[in-house]
Amino acid sequence: MSDARESRLIYDGRVVKLSLERVRLPNGNETELEVIHHPGASAVLPLVNDREVLLIRQHRHCAGGAILEVPAGKLDAGESPDVCALREVEEETGYRAGRLIPLGWIWTTPGFTDEKIYLFAATNLTPGRQKLDPDEVLEVERVDLEDALKRAATGDIHDAKSIATLFRADRARREGAL
Repeated sequence: MSDARESRLIYDGRVVKLSLERVRLPNGNETELEVIHHPGASAVLPLVNDREVLLIRQHRHCAGGAILEVPAGKLDAGESPDVCALREVEEETGYRAGRLIPLGWIWTTPGFTDEKIYLFAATNLTPGRQKLDPDEVLEVERVDLEDALKRAATGDIHDAKSIATLFRADRARREGAL
């Protein structure tokens, strides 16, 4: 990370904080950057079996409507990524994961935010209880894994965390980790 000379909090919201940071870059130049600080999130691909997955079609205001994506959610204060992943699978799909396989993590947009999303695959699903937040409007869709991968590759799935999770889960499956 760059050497921050000073930081000024501009906005402290429910999900993000925005600060202006005066930094010295590795080349010695100093500049002011707008930085969005985010607590991080977990994203999960629930595998019903070796050929089918659960995706959600969720209304996203910033995307202008509903998009197809993997279940995901923000880390609560002090919460580990795996606990968040287990919580989000059940809250959004109504299924509990019996096994959680870590798939690494990604930066969402490192040009202006420090948000990391931890990626997982979930297996051994059993019925649980869906519990949507008031701001969540979604439908659960059971999708063929090969179809989901094709849709991610051709641009029918636009959500970056979902594309990364699908491709990493597919690689883990081909390598025998799932």
